Amino acid sequence: QVQLVESGGGLVQAGGSLTLSCTGSGTPHTFKSMGWYRQAPGKQREMVAIISKDGTSDYADSVKGRFAISRANGENTVHLQMNSLKPEDTAVYYCYAVLFLSYYRGTYYPEGKDVDYWGQGTQVTVSS
Repeated sequence: QVQLVESGGGLVQAGGSLTLSCTGSGTPHTFKSMGWYRQAPGKQREMVAIISKDGTSDYADSVKGRFAISRANGENTVHLQMNSLKPEDTAVYYCYAVLFLSYYRGTYYPEGKDVDYWGQGTQVTVSS
């Protein structure tokens, strides 16, 4: 069973830094992509940063220049370095990963299928 386990959340003052980490287990495959989403109270979940297996990354405009996502080649571990944190960064941060599979739940997909996985979330609170 695939699991994503996050660590590194906590409370920090505005302007401070935190690093989130997420490790995936339960699969012999390398995740096609890994990343982070966040959800603040009363708001929809939004993408924060994503990195693909080949190292291509994408960021939400609100975090560009402040956050950096990293992932070692072939590893199912992803890190999010968050600098210059703002109170509006306060949210539950969820690790996200995608596996590209030919077989899933007993069904063969000749063109492959993307299967999404989520971590349980870690709270990040930035005080002003």
